Order: sequence, then C-alpha cells, then structure tokens
Amino acid sequence: MDRSGTTRRTFIAGAAAAGSAAALTSGGGAAHAAPRSLPPSVAVLGGGVAGLTAAHELAERGLRVTVYERRALGGKARSMDVPGSGKGGRAALPAEHGFRFIPGIYHNLPDTMRRIPFPGNANGVWDNLVAPPEMSFARTGREDLRIPLPWPGHRPAELTLDEIRRALTAFLETIAGIPLHETAYFVNRGLVFLTSCDERRNEAWERTPWWDFIRAEEMSYDYQRILAIGLTRNIVATKAEEASTRTVATLLEAFAFNALGRGADGPLDRILNAPTNEAWIDPWVTHLESLGVEFKVGWTLRELAYGSGRITGAVMEDPDGAGRSITADHYISAIPVEHARRTWGAALRAADPQLGRCDKLETDWMTGIQFYLTERAPLLHGHLNCIDSPWSLTAIQQAEHWPHRDFPQDYGDGVAVDCVSVDISEWDRPGILYGKTAKQCTREQVAREVWAQLKAALNDTGRQVLKDSALHSWFLDPGVGGLGTPHPTNDDELLIHPVGTFHNRPSAATKVPNLFLSGDYVAVDIDLATMEGANASARAAVNALLDRIASPAARCTVKPLFRAPELDHLKRHDRTRHRLGLRNVFDLG
Repeated sequence: MDRSGTTRRTFIAGAAAAGSAAALTSGGGAAHAAPRSLPPSVAVLGGGVAGLTAAHELAERGLRVTVYERRALGGKARSMDVPGSGKGGRAALPAEHGFRFIPGIYHNLPDTMRRIPFPGNANGVWDNLVAPPEMSFARTGREDLRIPLPWPGHRPAELTLDEIRRALTAFLETIAGIPLHETAYFVNRGLVFLTSCDERRNEAWERTPWWDFIRAEEMSYDYQRILAIGLTRNIVATKAEEASTRTVATLLEAFAFNALGRGADGPLDRILNAPTNEAWIDPWVTHLESLGVEFKVGWTLRELAYGSGRITGAVMEDPDGAGRSITADHYISAIPVEHARRTWGAALRAADPQLGRCDKLETDWMTGIQFYLTERAPLLHGHLNCIDSPWSLTAIQQAEHWPHRDFPQDYGDGVAVDCVSVDISEWDRPGILYGKTAKQCTREQVAREVWAQLKAALNDTGRQVLKDSALHSWFLDPGVGGLGTPHPTNDDELLIHPVGTFHNRPSAATKVPNLFLSGDYVAVDIDLATMEGANASARAAVNALLDRIASPAARCTVKPLFRAPELDHLKRHDRTRHRLGLRNVFDLG
C-alpha cells in the first residue's frame, strides 16, 4: 500500500476497468490498447546467500525486486575489513565470520556462481574456486594425520622427507589406535545407511543420535575423536551425542561419492582464491544491480504484518532508527531462523502451523577468529581439523590460496604476510589456559586460548609451526558480544541438527499466499545449515512464488545430493523390510 492508502494492485485493476469502459463506449471503433501492468514486486527480507539467490532468480525472470538487509550484503558468508588496519594505500586486513568451504557435493550454489560475471573468467565467479591438495586431522601430542585430496589435473602437495616420515607415522598410529573390529563395525554402519530406504532414514535414523548409531560409547578414544566428534562437532557444529544420524550420514554419503568422483561438481574441498567479497559477493551485487535489483542496507525487519489472509506489509526500522512500513505484492523472508521467528506474530503463526514448529529448531555458536602473521607458518596446504582441541578448532592458512594477491603489498600495514582463519565450534567446554569456556572468557582471553590450542595441536612433535614472535594481530567476529559477562550474545548463530530437527523444518511455500521462506533452516535435500542449503531454499521459494502467480517463466532447477542408482534395488528391498518392522539386512545391531 502506498502512502495514499491505495494498493498498486487496486490501481492497476481500476486502470484496466477504465480502459475497458472506454472501449465499450467507443461504438465499436478502433480498439484502445490496455495499459501494461508492471510485473509483480517482491520484497526480499535479508541479503545473505538466501536473499541474494532469491533476488538473482527473480530478477532473471523479470520481477521487480528490492532486497532489505539490516547489516551487510552477503550475511554470514561475507568477508569484512579489520577496522583501521589498512596503511600506506593498502586495503584493510581481510576478516570473516568463518572461512568459506564449497565442497564438490554442492550443485545449486556453483550453478549460481557460474552465472555471476567476473572479468577474465569464462565461468564467472565459479572460476575463482581453487582446490586445496590436502587436509589434516591435527592430533595433540601425536603426529598429524595428513590426508591427500587427489583430483584429476590437480598437483599433489610437495612433501619433504621429514613430512613423509611424519605422515606415515600418523597413518600407522591411527591404524593402531582404532582396532580392526571397530573399523569393520564403522564400515558396516556405513553400509546400513547407504542401503536404507528414505522411510527408515526419515524415521528411525532421524531419531537416532550419531553417537548411538556408531556405538561410540563402547569404542576406543581414537574412534570417538575421529569418527564421532571429528565428523560432527568440528564440521557440522553439532554434538555427536545429539546429532541426527540422518543428517550426519547423509553428508558423509555425499562426501564419500564426491571422493570417488561420483555426482560431484568438482573436488572434495574448494575455497575462494581471494577474500570472499572480492571473489564473489561484490561481483554478485554488481550483477544483480545490472538486472534491476534495488538494495536497501541498514533496514531491519521487526514484524510481518498480517491481515485478511495475507501479508499486508513489513514493519521495518530504517537506517535512522525510524519505524517504516514497506509493501510489495510478495515477500520472501530470507533471514536466519533465530531472527525470522521473532517477526511472526500470533495471527500469522495461526495461519500456518509450520511457523510455530520453527520454535523447536535449535541454534548454537560456530564463530571465526583470524590470526595475522609476520611470517608464513609451515602448515599443510589445506584445512586442518584439531580434533583433540577442547574448543573443536578447524583452520586454514589463506594467502597461498590467493594467487592473484600479494598479501603484504595489498593488505594491512605491509608487515602481516598471511592469515590463519580459525573456526571455533565448541563454546561451552573449558579451555587449556584459563579453565573457562569460550563464553566465559573475554575477547582477549578467547584469542590467547585459541592460539594456545592451535600450538598444542601443531607444535607438539618437535617442530615449531606457530611462533609467538610471528603473531602480528588477531580479529574476532564482531557479531559476538558480552564475552566474559553473565550474558554473552552471538548475532550470527548456526542452525544445528539434533534428533528430530528434520520434522520441524518448514517448506519454502507457506499457507499465506504471498509469503515464502528462504534460509538454511528451510527443508531442502542437503538437510544441513550450509550456503548450499540457503541457495536451494531460495530456488524453492522462487518456484513456489512463480506457481502462485501462474507465471510462464521457467522454474529454477533444484538439484539434490547425489544418490548412487546402483543401490536403488537394495533400498527398495529395505523399504519392504522397514514396513514389516524388520531391520536393514546389513544391520548387525
């Protein structure tokens, strides 16, 4: 509704009626052309990956799109500047909420990236993806397990004789640490899940914690740290004791086939070849503007106004703090679930019960900190997973993966030469320096504790990887506040996946005809809070909107995770067994 109180729809209808009346009174003379109506308008509420994807798909189909974002475009995926760090004409040191990880199991997000032009790239932003040649399980007090990530055309990491010795030692230690019968049992559990029908996955395995499914409680320490905790808390940011087997095993299934070269968009591990905004977000925004998308940054959604069975407006707070009401024909809520559900009033929730179920969705903390170094550390050439660290740290040293950037020349004060970007996945367990949880520590203490845990994992076998003398500075995500006080806050929490989560995820289409949901909490095939999930949900929201308006435009492709077709007959057999109340044929208990 505009300020005169007349809706655009009413105006168009009135204009059309007036045109028809004029034609009828013309005595059968020359026909008058009816005024052309404008395409529908869509307010996309949120400018993260979900919101930008929705805007992209809508704009390509000719709809009028305005994106409202409260803080910064790109959301949790964006990179950001370290305030005041740029000197001598250099850009500020690059920071981020957490490092970007775009594995080959993703299909929808890479498709979007290919459609974002980038100078010199035949495949747009997608060509800015690079594949690290290895990863590591960094062990505390033991040699680190170094894992090559081969892919056709990729050159493996070059290792010194000492690094080869250490890698072989770690491999043999791991074999010795996990008894053969435990390895065999884990493989059997993998076969059980691979051959389970969807009904069993959605019912039995959704109700079963990953810890229980693989019987971690009865197994060795290494089994627990690598196959239970290392694959859940550090990667999915969910406690193994609580995480849904359906969620964890679905991702492991996709990663396993990715490693085998099946159904993959590319290598198992991919990252961007520059800070995220430079390599992806800024070119995306520029492209969307060229398609006619309007952006309004600094606008915060307070409530979706509901009446007469529809969304009648969005109550916003503008950049000056004033209350404003904006209107559109359709609305896509593309903000994180912990913020979105605050904007749904009682009447709106009553109109669609799935909105109320979103209150059962849980979020937790997974937040990044960056350490800037004055000399490059002899780290591996990829991600490292500190699986013995109390705070479940994962990290990557970034500059070597940015071949078109000269870090000291382009960023900061010219002294910092690299950045080690770290994700902290466990905020409620005591650390090794202060005996306090991350939430109980001050920001300074968090930085010192993370640095100490990194050194404990990397400097523990006679080699000094991280030096205190090389630490230039650090930057902790500003979305975290109140650390060291009784009430710490995190403005960017992450959806987690305890048992039962699958059944509380909403669909992109709601029972309110002009409201659609997009975000990593919306039900999509990947069933994980990821950029791929956000992208897929936005495509689903756009498709639902196009269906509602009976648009002739092509629908968005939403590609599911790869499933090996040669296993379909075993899944059909399992469906029969499941309906008869029988175990999976491979299930030994």
